[in-house]
Amino acid sequence: MREIIFDTETTGFDPLSGDRLVEIGCIELINRVPTGQTFHAYYNPQRSMPSAAEAIHGLSDVFLADKPFFGHGVEELLDFLGDSPLVAHNAKFDFGFLNHELTLCGRPGVSFERMIDTVAMARQLHPGAKHSLDALCTRYGIDRSHRIRHGALLDAELLAQVYIEMTGGRQIGLVLGVEIETRMQVDSIVVPQIRVMRPPRSHSASAEELARHAAFVAGLEKPLWLEVAAAG
Repeated sequence: MREIIFDTETTGFDPLSGDRLVEIGCIELINRVPTGQTFHAYYNPQRSMPSAAEAIHGLSDVFLADKPFFGHGVEELLDFLGDSPLVAHNAKFDFGFLNHELTLCGRPGVSFERMIDTVAMARQLHPGAKHSLDALCTRYGIDRSHRIRHGALLDAELLAQVYIEMTGGRQIGLVLGVEIETRMQVDSIVVPQIRVMRPPRSHSASAEELARHAAFVAGLEKPLWLEVAAAG
């Protein structure tokens, strides 16, 4: 199963008020394993960058000035996304900006039926806990020390690790025993989870092992426990 983990950086919070997408990072997973295939691009938003947004991701007007407009690279992005499910943290935000940019360049938006929201998943798995990407990295022991500022590709890479942990862990592809599949409903997407159940092991000594042990004990000279028993 192919899935795409993605993240975006923007000029603000609302595309309908004029905010634009300035960066997108995508990670390809096959059967919940990163393949090493990625897509990453910066875009000229055709507007100035608010200082509050720049403080979050560090993308300035000067840096973005020579970057292509979103519509100039849309084919490469759509080819990478294909028809795969799209996983994002607080996915409605990222879908909103992605679809707004697609609309501006005359392309149909991405169906929300393809959306997997890891915030919604985290709320089901860890009710009452913090659900930020930083909090989930801490919960699952994922190193984020190199995350000084937000960055679309870096955040997608961290989210891919979080998503793998939330859907079965790093050993999801290893068959160690009987596989039991459960399903978690997140919005309109059913996310399969594989839980590996090992068969019980016998811990009783065999007749051969008991015989070897008895022979070993019989060959001991003046064992300490016999002296203690005699003294008692």
